[in-house]
Amino acid sequence: MSESTKKPGNVRTLLRIFPFAKSALPRVILGIFAALGAHLIALAIPQYLRGLIDSFNKVGVESLIWPTFFVILGLGVLEATMVLLRRWLVLTPGTFVEAGLRNTLYKKLQDLPVAFHDKWPSGQLLSRATQDLSLIRRWLSFGLVLLVANGVTIIVGMVVLFSFHWILGTIFLVIVAPLWVIGFNFEKEYHKTARLSQDQAGDLATSVEQSVHGIRVLKAFGRGGFMSDKFSRDAAELRKTELKKAGMVSSLWWYLSVIPELAVGIALFVGVWLIQAGELTIGALAAFLLTAAVLQWPMDSIGFLLSMTIDARTAVERFFEVLDEPVGIDDPTKPKQVEKVEGRLVFENVHFRYQDAPAGQPDLLNGVNLELMPGESVALIGVTGCGKTTLTALATRLYEVTSGSVKIDGVDIRDLNREELRSHIAMAFEDATLFSATVRDNVLLGAPDATEEDLKQALAIAQAQFVYDLPEGLDTKIGEEGLSLSGGQRQRLALARAVAAKPAVLVLDDPLSALDVDTEAMVEDALRTVLKATTALIVAHRPSTVQLADKVALMQDGKITAIGKHSDLLATNEHYRFVISSLDAAGDLIEVQ
Repeated sequence: MSESTKKPGNVRTLLRIFPFAKSALPRVILGIFAALGAHLIALAIPQYLRGLIDSFNKVGVESLIWPTFFVILGLGVLEATMVLLRRWLVLTPGTFVEAGLRNTLYKKLQDLPVAFHDKWPSGQLLSRATQDLSLIRRWLSFGLVLLVANGVTIIVGMVVLFSFHWILGTIFLVIVAPLWVIGFNFEKEYHKTARLSQDQAGDLATSVEQSVHGIRVLKAFGRGGFMSDKFSRDAAELRKTELKKAGMVSSLWWYLSVIPELAVGIALFVGVWLIQAGELTIGALAAFLLTAAVLQWPMDSIGFLLSMTIDARTAVERFFEVLDEPVGIDDPTKPKQVEKVEGRLVFENVHFRYQDAPAGQPDLLNGVNLELMPGESVALIGVTGCGKTTLTALATRLYEVTSGSVKIDGVDIRDLNREELRSHIAMAFEDATLFSATVRDNVLLGAPDATEEDLKQALAIAQAQFVYDLPEGLDTKIGEEGLSLSGGQRQRLALARAVAAKPAVLVLDDPLSALDVDTEAMVEDALRTVLKATTALIVAHRPSTVQLADKVALMQDGKITAIGKHSDLLATNEHYRFVISSLDAAGDLIEVQ
C-alpha cells in the first residue's frame, strides 16, 4: 500500500471517478450553474448601486431609493433561490453515486482471491468502503460544485474590478497573486498528510475489529489494558496527523483572509486619490469595494475546498487501489459446461507456492498427483504444514495452482465458471465461519432453494438438532460469527451447510475437531450415508476420521507419497506409522517441526 514515486495529479486522479458518476453529472452540472448564477447575481448588486450613489448629488434622487430597494431585494431573493436550487440538485445524486461505488467495491472484494484478503487488514478495507466513499460523495455534491463556481466567480470578479479602474484592478491582482503559489505548495504538502491520515484511520479500524473479534482472548489473558494502550497510541498518532492537517488548512485560510483584505485597504487609499484627481467616481469606488467584499467568500472558500479536493483525491486513490488489484483467478472467456457432474476429481502434477514466498524456497505443493473416483472417499493425512489444507483449497480455486491442473470429470476447473465450479464442490472448514443471520439462512447458504426436508436431513446428519431448542428454532438469529454458540455447535452447522448443498464433491478440512468423542462418532456414522453417493476428500487429524474413508493418501514434503487402505499403509509405510503414532487418544495431531 505504499505510494509509488510518481502519482498522477489531482485532476487526472479525480477523473477516474466520473465513469461511476455519469448518471449524476447532469444534475451536478446544473448545480454548478445554479451556484454560479447565485454568485453572478451577487456581483450585479454593486453595479446597480454604483449608479445610485453617483446620482446622490442630482435632483430627484429620492425617487430612486424605493425602486432600488425593491430591485436589490428581488436580486437577494433570486440569489437565495439559486442557492436552494443548487442544494436540491446535487444532494440526492451524490448518495446514489456513493451507493454505486460501495456496491462496486463490495463486488470486487467478493471477486478477489483469498490471497488478497490474507494480506489486507480488514480495517483498511472497511475505511475505504465507508470513510473514503463518504469523502468522495461530499466532494462531488459540494466541493466540486463550489470549487468550479467559486473559481469562475473569482475570474469574472477580477474582470469586473478592472472595469472600475485599471489601477485598482492591477493593485488587487498583484497583491493576491501570491495566493496561487501558496495554494500550489499547500496542495503538494497536504496530499501527503491527507494520505497518512486516511491510512492511519484504516489501521485504527483494524485495531477495533481485531479487539472486538478477539475480546474473549484478551479478557482470558488479562490483556485488555495492553490493547487499550496500543489503541490510545494509534489514536494519538491519528490525532497528531489530523491536527497537522487542521494547522495547514488554517494557515492557508489566514493567507486567503488577510491578503485580500490588504489588497482592499490599499485599493481604498489609491481609490480616494483617484477620486481627488477626477479619474474615479465615488460610486465606482463604492462598487469596487462591494465587489471585493462579494469575492471575499469565494476566495476564503478556496482553502477548505482545496483541502476537500485533495482529501477526495486521496480517497479515490485508495478506492482504486482495491479496484485495480488483479483478481488473478478469473472466469474463462469461453467457459465449458458439465451437464451432469459425476464427481471424478483429479490432481495432476499440482505445484503451488504463495506469490510472496522467498526465492529459492521449495513449492508448498511439489507435484501432487491424486485421483478420486465418483463416490469414493479419500482421507488426506500428514504432519502439520505438509500442505493438506492448501490442497483442498485448490479444488474450488480459492487459490490457483502455480502449475499442473485440477480436473473434475476430465474438465480443467480453470475452464469452468467459478460459480458453476463451486456449485459442484462444497467445503466444510475446521474454522467454522457463520454469519449474522438465522440458522436457516446459514445452513442453506449454498442451497437457497433447498426444501424443508433437505434442511432437516442436513441438520440430522451433522447432529445439529440443538438448533430446535434455540429461542426461535431455525429462525433464531446467530450472533456475529456465531460466537454465541460453542465451537462444536458452529462446526456442526458448518458441516450441515456443506451437506445441504448436495455437492458432487465434498471437501472436509477436519470439520469435527471441536466435537466430543461421542458426538463425533454419531456424526461420522451419519456421514457414511452421505459419502456413499458423494466423492469426498477429507483432511484427517484423528484416527476415527481416517476410518470414514475408502482409502488414505499420505502427504509428505508437498507430495502424495503413498495411497492405499489404512491397514496396508500401516503395515508397509514407516512414515505413515509415524504420523498415525502422533495421534493421541483424542485423535489430535501433534505438531511436528
